[in-house]
Amino acid sequence: MVLGFSIALIVFSLLLMLLVLMHKGKGGGLSDMFGGGMQSSVGGSSVAERNLDRITLLIGLLWFACIVVLGVLMKINN
Repeated sequence: MVLGFSIALIVFSLLLMLLVLMHKGKGGGLSDMFGGGMQSSVGGSSVAERNLDRITLLIGLLWFACIVVLGVLMKINN
């Protein structure tokens, strides 16, 4: 069971990194160093941004739940 949640945690961690990197930079920060501050005439759809936000939030909650469950399982096993 611990192995399954450990694998799920790794998968959710990789997905969360990918989803965070897909977000559009809001300006004024590290995203400007990598070209995030350049304005584009072809803006992204607000619906796509909202869906990306929702998916990122869901994966983040699942990631957090995996950490909590792993912590409880580790405490029970010891």
